[in-house]
Amino acid sequence: MRKRRRVEIAFVLIIILIAYIVLFTDIARPYKIAALILYASIIFITVYSLLLENRSPQHTLLWMYVLLFFPVAGYLFYLFSGQLYLKGYLFKSKRRRDREEWKRMLKGEETPDISFLNDNQRSFAWYVNESALTPMTTNSQATILKNGEQTFQAIKEELLRAKKYIHMEYYIFRSDRLGKEIIDILMMKAQEGVEVLFTYDAAGSMTMSPKHVRRMEEAGIQVKIFSPLKYGFFNQKFNFRNHRKIVVIDGKVGFVGGLNVGVEYLGEDERIGFWRDTHIMLRGEAVYTLHTVFLLDWEYVSGEDVLETYRDEKKYPVNEDIVDGAIQVVASGPDTQPGIMGDLYFAMIASAEYSIWIATPYFVPDESIRTALRVAAAKGVEVRILVPEINDGFLTQYASRSYFSELLRYGVEIYSYKKGFLHQKLIIIDGNLASTGTANLDMRSFHLNFEVNVFLFETSSIRELVAHFEEDMRESEKISPVQYYKRGFIEKSKESFARLFSGVL
Repeated sequence: MRKRRRVEIAFVLIIILIAYIVLFTDIARPYKIAALILYASIIFITVYSLLLENRSPQHTLLWMYVLLFFPVAGYLFYLFSGQLYLKGYLFKSKRRRDREEWKRMLKGEETPDISFLNDNQRSFAWYVNESALTPMTTNSQATILKNGEQTFQAIKEELLRAKKYIHMEYYIFRSDRLGKEIIDILMMKAQEGVEVLFTYDAAGSMTMSPKHVRRMEEAGIQVKIFSPLKYGFFNQKFNFRNHRKIVVIDGKVGFVGGLNVGVEYLGEDERIGFWRDTHIMLRGEAVYTLHTVFLLDWEYVSGEDVLETYRDEKKYPVNEDIVDGAIQVVASGPDTQPGIMGDLYFAMIASAEYSIWIATPYFVPDESIRTALRVAAAKGVEVRILVPEINDGFLTQYASRSYFSELLRYGVEIYSYKKGFLHQKLIIIDGNLASTGTANLDMRSFHLNFEVNVFLFETSSIRELVAHFEEDMRESEKISPVQYYKRGFIEKSKESFARLFSGVL
């Protein structure tokens, strides 16, 4: 694989040189023809290599067209986003390490009593356990935090109570007012002797101030960057981002969900306006699983073996008062079974008997998800999909809309959230099974990003999620199939263009 990457880098340099020679020099014509022949040879080798990979016919043809009809730029785009299979090589060691740890955890785990679940729930729980390798717990509690005000108030209160350690990772962490408030708390706790480990994604937190990073490090906080952007284009890691948002405090409380750290998540960005989101506060044994996700990520970014230090956490006595249904924390990404989150979403949808409620900011489903939604609606299951009226990106907005027509045709109800930007990632099945966390219903969350979700079985928190969804419905407008089909040619063209990029959205 390393040899192949060196060859591809050499091809990039040669292609750029060829473009310069052909377009910007007065070199003799025979030399330009020779340069073009060399370019054609490189493209032929690349296309032949693409054919040998035995991808799906449509994906193979798509990248062949890109390589053949977009000189130079097409090859660069192919290297950047057309070779996503490389995740199997880039994160091979992390995936092996993670699987070993999850299997070790399950080996010593007592099977919880889930007889209170119905047949569909037990079947889905078994599938999650077998595919995700993370333990289910009936000794945990999930508290729903609605929007930024509740979420950050709860996080700051728990940070201030920390006695032993604070472990935190975010996709986006901004150096704005909210970010500074949290940094000040982390620095204060570090100076009190609390261990603080903090990691953030290099792309998502690109605006993170180096000055604030230095302040944290000087205060004794250990700071690590996930997948630095340096050389990221050539090693493909730029495409694979850590989209997780995790806070674990003293092994007793954990936070996970859709909210990053920035004032826009409090609704204070005038351009975006009101921000609708969902976060979860966990207590009990589920915190141990969430903490393991963080520690495995920390080992990857730091090169340190830290899991041994925290393995005894699982043994702390659980307060029976927090027992509430069943909860399962599931990590997904290039470090897990390929496409596991998409498979779990499909299994949830396929298990529905009465209703499927979905709220997502980025609705770019693969064929299996679309088929499951169509079949469910055709069988009479109530299928409701809630998306924001205005998205935060042209491609994501119009790619999402491109899937509406086929679903509306089968009776799927699609609602446009009008109060502001809806960012929560939520699926509720039959009012008694739910998933929320960091994973969107799109290809990037299914295949590229490191994600983490919480699956809830018959918990009281599901009733809160149902109530919140119903409130969101009142702030939304149902998309009329008749009106949607009458949309203009320009709108249809935007949708078709944006859909071409579905694989990397």
